[in-house]
Amino acid sequence: MDYKVFYRKYRPDSFKGIVGQEFSKNMLQNAVKNEKISHAYIFTGPRGTGKTSTAKVFAKAINCENPINGEACGECNSCKNFAMSSDIIEIDAASNNGVDEIRELINNVKIAPTSSKYKIYIIDEVHMMTTSAFNALLLTLEEPPAHVIFIMATTNIESVPITILSRCQRFNFKKFTIAELESQINYVCEQENIDITAEAALEIAYISEGGMRDALSLLDQLSANSTSITIENILSNYGSVSTVFIKDLVKNLLSNDVLSITSQFDQLKSSASDYKIFIKKLIQELVDYGIQLKMQYMKSNLSYEQIKNLIFELNECMNRTNININPYILIELVLLNYVSPIPISTDFDSEKSDIKGLVSSDEAVATSKDEIRLEKSGLGNDLPSNIIEEKALSKDDNQLDTLNELKKIRINNCFCGAKKDLLNELKGCWEDISTSPMPDDVINLLIDSSIAAASQTNAIMVTNLESTALLINRRIDEISDYLCEFFDQELRFIALTEEEWKVEKNQYIENVRNGVSYSLKEEPLVQKPVEEMIENTSQIEKIAQDIFNHDKIEIV
Repeated sequence: MDYKVFYRKYRPDSFKGIVGQEFSKNMLQNAVKNEKISHAYIFTGPRGTGKTSTAKVFAKAINCENPINGEACGECNSCKNFAMSSDIIEIDAASNNGVDEIRELINNVKIAPTSSKYKIYIIDEVHMMTTSAFNALLLTLEEPPAHVIFIMATTNIESVPITILSRCQRFNFKKFTIAELESQINYVCEQENIDITAEAALEIAYISEGGMRDALSLLDQLSANSTSITIENILSNYGSVSTVFIKDLVKNLLSNDVLSITSQFDQLKSSASDYKIFIKKLIQELVDYGIQLKMQYMKSNLSYEQIKNLIFELNECMNRTNININPYILIELVLLNYVSPIPISTDFDSEKSDIKGLVSSDEAVATSKDEIRLEKSGLGNDLPSNIIEEKALSKDDNQLDTLNELKKIRINNCFCGAKKDLLNELKGCWEDISTSPMPDDVINLLIDSSIAAASQTNAIMVTNLESTALLINRRIDEISDYLCEFFDQELRFIALTEEEWKVEKNQYIENVRNGVSYSLKEEPLVQKPVEEMIENTSQIEKIAQDIFNHDKIEIV
């Protein structure tokens, strides 16, 4: 069979042909040029980064009879017969990893090279060797014959014993950059007369995740079906998502365009796209926006801190191994948590009824109360939309301020009488939280949480995600009632993230060391301002509100 796959056909045979890895390439070339050849080398790095190819190029240059500036001349007998040379021995340690194979190698090491300056052993995936095999090789690496050179390659340097590593010169091979991969893809396409769009070349480079072999294998596969490769070919067959789609999604997120975000996720849910590729691209785009925010090149509805937290939450989604639902549902919920609520206009019409459905019942009730006050004062119809938005944001800020104040008080009160036996008692019960009679939505919020501290009056819950902690705290009174019934004792709860808990715990330890004592603080009483709602209403409306629930009254 004459056909060669691209990654074999375009494997470099000289230092000049090696893409990237500039440091390793220059160091090895200078070693040949200055005739400072070590007896053992180890190349480490991810798959497809050129370790074995570089080892062969290096071996060819070492045995070249007339090297030019550290590069093999390609004209001498050694260079011409390199592929068939008996002095270049390639060993796959994955299949020859036993002590018997290594002992045979050691016995052959003593035999001088037949026609070359050095006998060179290239051992691929050296980390697969057994401990006994490594021990057998150790003495030979310590005192090798002058005519022998070992070049070892591995994708898992941690599994190679330190006794082996300390006897080798180590070279780290990095993943190829997108630009390096894209350049090589375009070069191969030019040589093979393959028509490829710039977007398609970029997408292949991205999917390959820094591996040249993966990139050329994918290009080879695509070119088998057609001599023209477009972005559509890749997106429809390899589970990828276009960069344009990702950029549009981030723009919609930063501009609070909920409908566009949900529309995009409707497309993703019905597609065959790999959600991990999608998350990686989305994180990279968010990182770029975060950098622009830090450098003050742009303005956004999201702060740098929010973008950072969103990236961590998306990474958490990607690391989940057991997802029983469509993963895009989970990702969509994470993103929507960073979108500000849509303000409801006072002149609500039928066309906006779908948007109203997106607002929670508590927010709808609060909004209706605001509308009553606006209409009775005669200001509802004339109030500019930007004022309404500012009021909505101000209200949300006030709620967060109240929650933060409550959080400080309950943390203080928990530390005031915290005891380990109380904590252990609550932890023992917490294991049964998933089977408790609480509503499913409450259990779903609490299932990934844990109890971190407890006293006779208060308890602190800890959860991984900031969004979950916020959702719990916004319903903390309701959730506390369920938990008090579950634990069969009166307690006041508050939720913290892992990071918040670390800060508070360290502060508590520091205070104890410095003799700072804690004292109980009273929580502020929150009274519902019913009088404010009815102060401008007529006498008839007051009578009606005395008889009926004022939340059920609609002023027309």
